[in-house]
Amino acid sequence: MGSPARFRSIQTNIALAFVLLILMTIFIMSFTSYYLSKDAVQANVQAYTTELVRQVDSNIETYVNGMKYISDLVAGNRTVREYLSKTSFASLAEEKQYKAAIADFLGSMLVSRTDIASVNIYGANGQFVSGSPELELNPYIDIRTLNWFTKAREAGGRSVISPSHVQPVFKDRYSWVVSLSRQLRSEDGTRELGVFWVDLNFSVMNDMLRNINLGDRGYLFIVDTEGKIVYHPQQQLIYSNLKSEQIDRVLAVKNGTFTSDEGSGSRMYTVQDSGFGWKIVGVSYVDELIGNQAEVRYSFLALGLICIFMAILLSVYLSQRVSRPIRQLQTYMKEVEKGNFDIQVPVPRTIEVGRLARAFNIMVGKIKELMTQTVRDQEQKRKSEMNALQAQINPHFLYNTLDSIIWMAESNKNKEVVLMTSALAKLFRSSISRGEELVPIHNEIEHITNYLMIQKMRYKNKLDYEIDIAESVRHYPTIKVILQPLVENAIYHGIKKKRGPGMIAISSEEKGGDILLTVRDNGIGMDEETVRKLLLPFPPGQGGRGVGVLNVHERLRLYFGPPYGLSFASVPGEGTTATIRIPKSLPQTEEETG
Repeated sequence: MGSPARFRSIQTNIALAFVLLILMTIFIMSFTSYYLSKDAVQANVQAYTTELVRQVDSNIETYVNGMKYISDLVAGNRTVREYLSKTSFASLAEEKQYKAAIADFLGSMLVSRTDIASVNIYGANGQFVSGSPELELNPYIDIRTLNWFTKAREAGGRSVISPSHVQPVFKDRYSWVVSLSRQLRSEDGTRELGVFWVDLNFSVMNDMLRNINLGDRGYLFIVDTEGKIVYHPQQQLIYSNLKSEQIDRVLAVKNGTFTSDEGSGSRMYTVQDSGFGWKIVGVSYVDELIGNQAEVRYSFLALGLICIFMAILLSVYLSQRVSRPIRQLQTYMKEVEKGNFDIQVPVPRTIEVGRLARAFNIMVGKIKELMTQTVRDQEQKRKSEMNALQAQINPHFLYNTLDSIIWMAESNKNKEVVLMTSALAKLFRSSISRGEELVPIHNEIEHITNYLMIQKMRYKNKLDYEIDIAESVRHYPTIKVILQPLVENAIYHGIKKKRGPGMIAISSEEKGGDILLTVRDNGIGMDEETVRKLLLPFPPGQGGRGVGVLNVHERLRLYFGPPYGLSFASVPGEGTTATIRIPKSLPQTEEETG
């Protein structure tokens, strides 16, 4: 079962091809544009997050540097070193004087720093001095066992930043702080004098970081070199294992970005190394990087639908424009099918269709010319047949033959009367040939034999004839009544005007794919000019020797084509030879002719 006719038309196929091509282009461009836009937005968000993290790192570094600066001041303070270096004092008043001076010194650091919770010194001999006079050591806590304290001693004079933690060293106080601790050493560096530490209010850091949002759910957190959380907006969830972070991957990255593979909850981590042991980490949720992702997607979809609609309109317009000349040509072809050849297709400007239209016009012109030529040939053929029929029933020949029969009957030559009458009857019967134009050669030979027999009986010794036709050519077809005009001309224009008896010889010859039938007489012959004019049309009203001959020549050419027909050779006083050339083709059967 074939495809519906609609899907076999050029217009439909062109329209479908355009639509598919444009749809494919729109799909590829939309897909590419969407993901390029998404990548660009991600890159911008990543750059923004990186810059934000750097800014936060800078702020925190400022705080830490401030705390380090304080530790440097304390470490270099002579009063502090003297107080911590003494193992005994001259008096209790002297000791209190040292402690008061140091406390004032530490307290002066707290005056303008609300972010600092406390500034303290714990001496190697158990001395304790704080910038906040109200603070007392917790009797249940051995400060020397605390992690930040031991790390300060292990650092040997370098500042150590602790993770956020609850500071338990003060009595009745449990503040959430970040501690910077530093071992204090003698001026020559040979002895440990104690440990200085400053507690930074964790709330200050929390206030600074909690308002930094990276999208709706993004956040910042800080982790130290051991992977311990310094700050996290959801620190309680972290400690209770209800939330986790990619700590191992964060520690593996110095500065950079990576994305966790968590499906729809994937997060992009932007890591910045602070240089003092902390890493500032910005966390953004990937599905929030393009905040208006749905809007962007719908915009691309709407734009795609508009492009598709325009593509369909453009495809229909272009396909109609391309197929219109072809459909116009089809309409003209239907006119030609109806037999109207008086049409000319307008030639469009399209090169290919224009060439097709020009070729169609040329073809129609050629067909019209051939049909005109065929009609003309048919008219000429019918005229030739009428001329042949007229030559066949030449009234002079019939009158003379009947006159000869009467004369022989009056002379009681009954045998000759029967013979001539029989020959005349056979002559007319063979010429009828059931109305067929083509007859076998042996029919034509029978016809000319009867004709010559009649003429022989009329002219007695004046005329003699000889017929030598090969059996191999007798079955080939030829048009009828082609030998009689040649023999008639030989008798009346060649032999009759000659002194003495005349001879007519009819023979055959096979030459390649052709058959040559020759009528040779020994009459008076013709000069070259007369021979040349034999096959030329005579002016109207003029007859002559060549009227019947020209008729035979034209009939042969009409039936068998220009290569065939008559040719003459003649020598004055010696005779004339007329040659008929016809193609060697097999006779048609009754079934073939219908």
